[in-house]
Amino acid sequence: MPAIQFFEEDISYKLKNKALVRQWIKDTIIAEGFKLKELTYVFCSDAYLLPMNQQYLDHDTYTDIITFDNSEVEGDIVGDIFISVERIRENAAKFKITETDEMHRVIIHGALHLLGYTDKTIVTKQKMTQKEDEYLAKRTFNS
Repeated sequence: MPAIQFFEEDISYKLKNKALVRQWIKDTIIAEGFKLKELTYVFCSDAYLLPMNQQYLDHDTYTDIITFDNSEVEGDIVGDIFISVERIRENAAKFKITETDEMHRVIIHGALHLLGYTDKTIVTKQKMTQKEDEYLAKRTFNS
């Protein structure tokens, strides 16, 4: 079983270039000095993600991503990342970029959370965006 898995819940969504995306995520984790153990991405709807956002983050709004860090050993990456495909599509249109580029940004955003990056303040959000841009530029496959 691969260390990075992709699933769908309550929607149909097929991520393109899965093997290349997996390698890109692994390379990101290694470049940041961490060890990949197990990472699961779940593509879902707003309706699926909203109750999680309410229950675990106490936010009563739609969100594009929720990341759960399940690692028990420092330096190991174990996590579950839930991504709303509906938010990805809406944000891609809003920012005038492709859905694939927005999906990749959010995929790497979730990994960066597990690597210790946050986006709670203006400064940490700027650093997160810088890291997203850095790793998006390192994709070796067509988006």
